Formats: sequence, structure tokens, C-alpha cells
Amino acid sequence: MSSSNAVVFQIKQYMIVWRQLENMAIGGTTVKLRGIVRCLGDEYTLDVYFLAPDSPFPTPGFNVAEKKGYMFMPVSDIMAFVDTVRNEKPIFGHLRGDKPEWTSVTTSKEPVGEGTVDQG
Repeated sequence: MSSSNAVVFQIKQYMIVWRQLENMAIGGTTVKLRGIVRCLGDEYTLDVYFLAPDSPFPTPGFNVAEKKGYMFMPVSDIMAFVDTVRNEKPIFGHLRGDKPEWTSVTTSKEPVGEGTVDQG
């Protein structure tokens, strides 16, 4: 899917940034940033901001001109998110200017039980 304000791209690299606590202005909201996972494709980037429990959570967004999106999650979810980008392939970023609440990271379809080890 690709249009001027809705894009799906394959995430090919990621980087993790930890913060002690940074007050960052996003639009008209100041968030309490603890970490960032930057998801990079060939052309597009999705920054997933992980926020302190007492932080406000702004609406996700997509800057079409810069080919960059962002979304916000609680810092308690960062390790589950990193586990997903570290261990799944292929993985995709969905940037939605038309429906920002649908901004997401997904895997492709996989067989049930693919990641399990046979205990028998």
C-alpha cells in the first residue's frame, strides 16, 4: 500500500536510544521520553517513542514530506517491542496520515507454532 498519506514499508534496520528522562515537545504536548526505537526502511522511518508512565501520549503522526512517522508507547513495552524487531522477519512499518491511530509495526503471516521448540 502506498499513497501520498498511507505507506507500508519493510523495516530493514533498527536502533535503540535510552534516555534518563527527556521532556520533549511534540506538537503542543510535552512528553516524558525514556527511549526510542528507530525503525528504518530504504526510504521511510518510523520512530517509536517509549514514554514514562505519567507522560501524556500524543496521537501518532506521519510527516509525508520527510517520509517519517512516529508513535508512542509506554516504556514498559520497550523490551517486547525490541524482541519483535530483533527476532521477526520480515517486519513492516505502517504510516497513516489519513488514520494516524492505525500507525503500526507488523509481521507477515506465519505458521502457528513456528517459534516453538519440540519438547517431545
